[in-house]
Amino acid sequence: MARNPGTPQLLRRLNDRTALELLLSEGPLTRAELGERTGLSKVTAGQLLSRLEDRGLVEVAGQRAGGRGPHAALYTVVPSSAYVAGLEVLPESITVGVADITGKIAVEVTVDPSDGRDPVKTVRDAVQRACDTARIGLSQLRAFVIGTRGVVDPRTGDVRFSYDLPSWHVGVLASLRERLGASVTIENDVNLVALAEHRYGVAAGHDDFAVIWAGVGQGLGVMLGGRLHRGFTGGAGEIGWLPVPGEPLPVDVSHPQSGSFQRLVGQEALAGLADTYGVTGASAADQVRTAIATGNDAYLTEVAGRLAVGVAAIAVVLDPGLIVLSGDLGRAGGPALAERVEQAVAKVCPSQPRVAATAVAGNPVLRGALVAALEQAREQVFSDTV
Repeated sequence: MARNPGTPQLLRRLNDRTALELLLSEGPLTRAELGERTGLSKVTAGQLLSRLEDRGLVEVAGQRAGGRGPHAALYTVVPSSAYVAGLEVLPESITVGVADITGKIAVEVTVDPSDGRDPVKTVRDAVQRACDTARIGLSQLRAFVIGTRGVVDPRTGDVRFSYDLPSWHVGVLASLRERLGASVTIENDVNLVALAEHRYGVAAGHDDFAVIWAGVGQGLGVMLGGRLHRGFTGGAGEIGWLPVPGEPLPVDVSHPQSGSFQRLVGQEALAGLADTYGVTGASAADQVRTAIATGNDAYLTEVAGRLAVGVAAIAVVLDPGLIVLSGDLGRAGGPALAERVEQAVAKVCPSQPRVAATAVAGNPVLRGALVAALEQAREQVFSDTV
């Protein structure tokens, strides 16, 4: 079959999408400014804006003072032209964020999942509550991205296994799509943290990096060539199972706390370390904060050395150049802990990656979910203008 890539309709779609993305990233813009940035004539840019205005996608947001002539109208994307939802699902809570097409968060609510035995109803009710709070109709949501702990099968999109969320299993995704629409996606929570770090954090501008989530559980998000690396079964990033010297190998992988790296840097291990060095705190994150505040360098150096085992393993296999410390421990330790980890890695790893503390504000899983949802929604809305 002959291909005809240059049809007027296709060219209009491409021009429309380019214009909308420019208005999001650089707007508001005048017709002339849009023409300059897209290479379109003023007449064509004017026709494009009229078409998008008729579709309810752009609007006049003010005027730009010019020379002697009349002021030029400034155009911007209509925020309410579409909305998205991002969710973080934990055993004890569900947090929902709703954002408009520009990325501005309209509302963020956290609800108790009750017994959690019906994840579909729980998610549906939580999203409805968020929409009601923001006075947005559920039908206005164009994409839903849900972040969960566990392994998500990249081929089916279903949760293959989640120790913390046993009711999230194969079949939940299909049921969610029946209740909320076909645009529901489930993603591993640390992968979403990597998306947030790439958009808003220290990994902005880096297409090859890894995020270590250090906290109650250990996780890893990897981005290579600007794309998340999930692995064949979705199990890439289960770093808690990394074999490490001096720690026993698990004898039953159904017990998530039995992984060697988890034994080295988990809450229980760090609590024992804190007792040894006289550091107080209800959690490992609190202990790290206390150590920084009191100048307990010996404790921080020991924690950094343990984390460096995982960082070095990632570096010698993937050589990402940048590794971001996130999770409760990464946030608590900040640059002080990241610097010590980088120094410890340099002693055992020839590639010597840069190690940096997370710089994402707010809930990183939720922010990553909204990043992914906005990409989906913009693909739908911006590709359907003609």
